[in-house]
Amino acid sequence: MKEVILTPEGYEKLKEEIEYLSTVKRREIAERIKTAREFGDIAENAEYDDAKNEQMMLEHRIAQLEDRLRAARIIDASEITSDAVSIGTRVKLKDIDANETVEYHIVGSAEANPAEHKLSNESPVGRAILGRKKGEVVEVAAPRGALKFKIIDIKAA
Repeated sequence: MKEVILTPEGYEKLKEEIEYLSTVKRREIAERIKTAREFGDIAENAEYDDAKNEQMMLEHRIAQLEDRLRAARIIDASEITSDAVSIGTRVKLKDIDANETVEYHIVGSAEANPAEHKLSNESPVGRAILGRKKGEVVEVAAPRGALKFKIIDIKAA
């Protein structure tokens, strides 16, 4: 498995999710299976089949998250500087053509969430701005044509 780069915040979130799924969700599904068994013949019991499938998917998800945790490398706060864009920095970009400014927190792909303005280091924009400095203009190939961004500010998150 490839190395998973996480911020300390992302590492804690991952541990919390594993804990929640391993305790609360497992109990909920076990209860559903128990209830479904009480309906009688499990050979023709859709409720039982559904609960067993959900249990299988839950166990698969827990195993995936545990693998990710084992392969994790946590970005240390001392590694994050405001000199250049790197994982763990917050970067303010100006879309030159649209004349709009947006701020992103650069994170590893496992933590990426565009809705929360968490941009993956492996995304097209993320790759283009990594290692760049304040004031630089970067061009990103996008499906609708090239985008140009100027790096306005870089902060250690």
